[in-house]
Amino acid sequence: MGLIWQPSQQRIAASNLTRFIACVNARLGLTLSDFADLYAWSIAEPAQFWSELAHFADVRADWGKGPAIEDPERMPGATFFPSATLNYAENLLRFRDDHVAITFTNERGADQRLTYRQLYDEVARVAAGLRDAGIEPGERVAGYLPNLPQTLIAMLATASLGAIWSSCSPDFGVHGVLDRFGQIAPKVLFTADGYFYTGKTLDSLTPIGEAAAQLPSVRRIVVIPYVSERPTLGRLGAAAERATHWEEFGVRGAPLRFTALPFNHPLYILFSSGTTGVPKCIVHGAGGTLLQHRKEHLLHVDLQRADQIFYYTTCGWMMWNWLASALATGATLVLYDGNPFHPDPGVLWRMAARERVTVFGTSAKYLSALEKNGYTPVREVDLGALKCILSTGSPLLPEGFDFVYRAIKSDVHLASISGGTDIVSCFALGCPTLPVYRGELQCRGLGMRVEIYDDAGKPVRGERGELVCTAPFPSMPVAFWNDPDGSKYHAAYFERFPGVWHHGDYAELTVHDGIIIYGRSDAVLNPGGVRIGTAEIYSAVESLPEIAESIAVGQDWQGDVRVILFVRLQDGTALDKPLKDRIRSAIRTQTTPRHVPAKIIAVPDIPRTRSGKLTELAVREVIHGRPVRNIEALANPQALDHFRDLPELTG
Repeated sequence: MGLIWQPSQQRIAASNLTRFIACVNARLGLTLSDFADLYAWSIAEPAQFWSELAHFADVRADWGKGPAIEDPERMPGATFFPSATLNYAENLLRFRDDHVAITFTNERGADQRLTYRQLYDEVARVAAGLRDAGIEPGERVAGYLPNLPQTLIAMLATASLGAIWSSCSPDFGVHGVLDRFGQIAPKVLFTADGYFYTGKTLDSLTPIGEAAAQLPSVRRIVVIPYVSERPTLGRLGAAAERATHWEEFGVRGAPLRFTALPFNHPLYILFSSGTTGVPKCIVHGAGGTLLQHRKEHLLHVDLQRADQIFYYTTCGWMMWNWLASALATGATLVLYDGNPFHPDPGVLWRMAARERVTVFGTSAKYLSALEKNGYTPVREVDLGALKCILSTGSPLLPEGFDFVYRAIKSDVHLASISGGTDIVSCFALGCPTLPVYRGELQCRGLGMRVEIYDDAGKPVRGERGELVCTAPFPSMPVAFWNDPDGSKYHAAYFERFPGVWHHGDYAELTVHDGIIIYGRSDAVLNPGGVRIGTAEIYSAVESLPEIAESIAVGQDWQGDVRVILFVRLQDGTALDKPLKDRIRSAIRTQTTPRHVPAKIIAVPDIPRTRSGKLTELAVREVIHGRPVRNIEALANPQALDHFRDLPELTG
């Protein structure tokens, strides 16, 4: 892959990462000179690295007298900072000034701003309400909410008490809510009265009222006005007797007291996508989440207090939790709620120009859709402030890199990042002092001993294999909820390679020490016994202007597996023989003959999760006539109907 961008010497010299190296060298008498040196030291001396990071990031904690890592050889089983106590919310609310903490807009052009002082006061008010509701450390508080400032306030208030926050976005139906919150038994539930999407006003109170009727643990429902000034609580049905208006919850002027708790005390419960069953409830600790996010924000993104950081996300995706931690830097969080293409494809970019966004986070699917739509931000808006673009959710294809530098900004740090809900952070991501190579994630995360294993469990470079992490890291889940013996946790990550975290990505470590991700391991195609990553097929197919998007799966066929490619076409395009020939030619030319699909079939829609990821597994189940166990996890479950009983797959 070719060099596509490199930072200036001035940018390198001014970066947090360069400053961190200088601090470590001065404090420990080392001679680290660049990122490669820093990474090697961070995995060779993890206790020193994480301790120095905590010092550099000014993490507010009582560190105690214990070791930085207890039982460091155990994977899982190591414990980070076992003697330390801290409060996550206290670290995010260290500033109480008139610097803007949050700006909020939506597809209707809302304009709301909160300073750090106002944010602190609102958190204090809501925390008082939670205390009055009897919330104690370790109890659960849930949010069924759009991406609003009030969502962050409710989470911070929860964390200040040492309670556990969990949220999902309001596009989940009743079953989706019960699949998640029904497992964790929250005592308080925050909801908005509704939300806006693609110009429509959608109700939240009726579905959450139905769900609350089946959640006996919920003592109080707090209703945030969003689509109306004064929501009618009666729309909650029988649950209305437990409901309170947002502005009447808590006590204005109440003091904010932060409960100090052990470093690994639970902070969040995040949910797996749940496309193959009931979602896993993944418990993340306060200290590990904070330390990992501080590392990624300061050293990998180069976040500064003067920055305006945006990520297009719902509060049901871990990128919302990741974004929230940027408050610890004192930066301005830019929130957006709604369809990123409504009323037109320029809505997010006009917002970015208006708010002088410096860090713009999105998904690979969004960038691909933007390119197919023909929108070119560089021609439409002033992105002079923009210094970094982050992309995740699925692999950013090489053509996606080209699009960013051609159509968005030529001098920008493009960081394709990858990790997930399981670690509420990243295994591989960007580095502000390194060059960007087309199609590659720039580096492995500092302190993350990430390797690529072949099928025999041996590390390889320049070959494709399984992405693993061979040493403990602080943002490993504390536990799974309702998994007392840890068997579900162990089965999720440690069955394939004992004592090694197996993440389930099919990837390659490059000559540049970067990472290429070829797709999920469980979606890898295996025709003739040769493993093929789906991302390679998508890269070739979606380079054709006629193709809006595609999905490839393996079909069991005559004792082997054959590749089936489904394509969603651009409007006005037909899947005729010449187009099929061009698709096959593009795949053969850009990959290998084994990648060429046995069948190419047009479908009007392709199923995806609520965070925008393709669901190859669900499609594979449907074409084999097997049930998809949890369609509630899909954003568009009706799309699966297009894959059932296809005559083309019988011959």
